[in-house]
Amino acid sequence: MSSTRLLVLGVLYEGPRHGYEINQLVTAGSLEQWTDVKAGSVYHALAKLESEGLAETHAEERTGDRLRRIYGITPEGRHALRDLLRKALSAPPHSTTSGFALALRWHTLLDPGEARELVEASSLALESRRAEIAAGRRAKEGLSPLADVLFDNAEAHLAADAKLLADIRRLLAR
Repeated sequence: MSSTRLLVLGVLYEGPRHGYEINQLVTAGSLEQWTDVKAGSVYHALAKLESEGLAETHAEERTGDRLRRIYGITPEGRHALRDLLRKALSAPPHSTTSGFALALRWHTLLDPGEARELVEASSLALESRRAEIAAGRRAKEGLSPLADVLFDNAEAHLAADAKLLADIRRLLAR
């Protein structure tokens, strides 16, 4: 399932928008931290959705030298959005698959010191991510009970990953 399709159709369901406006929502909401949606993918998604008949150009407006297309969702797009929602809400919220887990299988191909350094770098990146999540929670405090449970879940996953990395560091130190 494409999170970008879900996002773009969901935003268009709320009302007609142009690509720049949707990109601003992605950036302002820090969606790249929570989803696989990248701001640059919005324009491609809009063009694809329009070619599939799920979105359509409602109007064009001139802003300086630029001509912006304002898109809206079609009835077929509303149907596709509901299908995407059903698929997304019926799947587990997080995956246990990871390139890290696969790479761990062959960590002995690296120098032991290098493997330990890389796992330590992973730990530092994880701690940085935990700080970002904490800052995001503070910035969005009181937003909604749903946001609170999503932050709780993210923090629990990161705590479990921190424990995993501590266990791996301990085992690699042997």
